[in-house]
Amino acid sequence: MAQGKTLIIVLVTLFVGFGAGFVLRPVIAPLGQAAIVVGPTPAAPAPAEPRGKQYFAAHLDEARQVLTQCAEGSVRGHECFNAEMAVTEADGRARHKRFFGN
Repeated sequence: MAQGKTLIIVLVTLFVGFGAGFVLRPVIAPLGQAAIVVGPTPAAPAPAEPRGKQYFAAHLDEARQVLTQCAEGSVRGHECFNAEMAVTEADGRARHKRFFGN
């Protein structure tokens, strides 16, 4: 019986707390200030998304340059993987073409 009362008290307390948070949110952080707090800082530019495998397949010279930079350690992450996949597939297609003479 005591556990049931405790559970009800905890649930009512959580409900009241969340309700108060939603009601008092405009008072605590008005919309004008919330946009400033949430928005990105101008000093830190947003990182560009890594170029995809399709991009590197269309630009094989650039993919090979990125692979060289990856080996040196100046570029890391998904771009290295995407460039490597594009170069590997292009080399495989070239070997297949040479072998079968198509």
